[in-house]
Amino acid sequence: MTYAIKVEGVSKEYRIGAQHRPGELLMDQLGGALRHPLQTLRRAFVRDDDQRFWALKDLDFEVQQGDVLGVVGRNGAGKSTLLKILSRITDPTQGRALVRGRMASLLEVGTGFHPELSGRENIFLNATILGMRRREIERKFDEIVAFSGVERFLDTPVKHYSSGMYVRLSFAVAAHVDADILLVDEVLAVGDTQFQKRCLGKMGEVAKGGRTVLFVSHNLTALRNLCTQGLYLEDGRLSLHGPVSDVLGKYTSHGTRTRGAVDLAPSSVPAATSLAVIRRASVQPQADAEVARISTGTPFEIGVTVEVLQPGADIGVFLTCRNEQGDAVFSTGSFFEASLNGLRLASGLHQFRCDVPAPLLNDGEYTLDVFLVHDRKNVLVTETSLLSFRVEAGALNVDGWHWRPVGVIRPDIHWQHAQAIPIGANRCEV
Repeated sequence: MTYAIKVEGVSKEYRIGAQHRPGELLMDQLGGALRHPLQTLRRAFVRDDDQRFWALKDLDFEVQQGDVLGVVGRNGAGKSTLLKILSRITDPTQGRALVRGRMASLLEVGTGFHPELSGRENIFLNATILGMRRREIERKFDEIVAFSGVERFLDTPVKHYSSGMYVRLSFAVAAHVDADILLVDEVLAVGDTQFQKRCLGKMGEVAKGGRTVLFVSHNLTALRNLCTQGLYLEDGRLSLHGPVSDVLGKYTSHGTRTRGAVDLAPSSVPAATSLAVIRRASVQPQADAEVARISTGTPFEIGVTVEVLQPGADIGVFLTCRNEQGDAVFSTGSFFEASLNGLRLASGLHQFRCDVPAPLLNDGEYTLDVFLVHDRKNVLVTETSLLSFRVEAGALNVDGWHWRPVGVIRPDIHWQHAQAIPIGANRCEV
């Protein structure tokens, strides 16, 4: 089978901190040293190796034509860097990436858009960047607009668009390019649920048409349903490449930080330009449960500690609980609570907690996805399979019954009984 993408020994190195720029004059260097003497002195005592970071290291794999490849890994694993190398946005430090065929990519919200131009003008601009000819754009224009759902704002400058409108229009253009390869990063999280379903459906159509798709996502259910192959990156290295079920199985089992609680170090979170970051997450029995382990009859609490970096932001926590197969069992958000909806937080640490009643979950292994949400619509931080916890089997206390109840949940369902009217008996009808 012919390959669509071939990656050979690809590594990507970045230099951390302010470095000397090529072409910078001696006067500029001296001026910088005088303006920032402490920073200059600090760099003088830091080894050059300490200023280097390998985002990717020694990647080797092939993607066959017609494959739908799901790329998974924790934040900072190198997923977006890989797609940027494949789309020729950046060059690898070592190795090479060979691509056969025409490529369309959607890596960031609004990529290729000019804020001063209208949506109509940006469709032509973005489609041209992606390699479409004017006649082809005109032929597909109405279809692109209908898919994006921004008809009312088509002649409005896109600088006035919301992030959701940006991503809808961006995806609509990229999805309608007659490309052999489609690269999609985790930008669909910005859109609403209905649009996400349409995007996944469109990618399914693209895949069935024999084209190659690389899809980076934290939505494990979508990856399982859409992809045939998977690629798991850990700290910039290839951990596993193979059938998507095997890759997702390893990711969910090995990607989890720890049981019970996890602390996130400052170095593992985004830069201070972020509105907020996650510092800790935990799962434990409720204080009045008086037990050390969680069983089917134990109420438990999920705690998330958030550090707000910019005061006054509307920050909320959203959780998704998944079973061992990666299927979502339940989800909830702090903003579902009326008193916390639209809560604006001061700078510093804040503790969010939700109480899960019992009985709810059946016995088994579960993982938590944790998201920080701004204004109840923009996802700031995504931590997939952040931690795991186990629910032990509790006693049913039913004499004579020894079988385990099946299913993901084990709710406390009440039964009633009443004397029934015999079947076929005369009934008084009105």
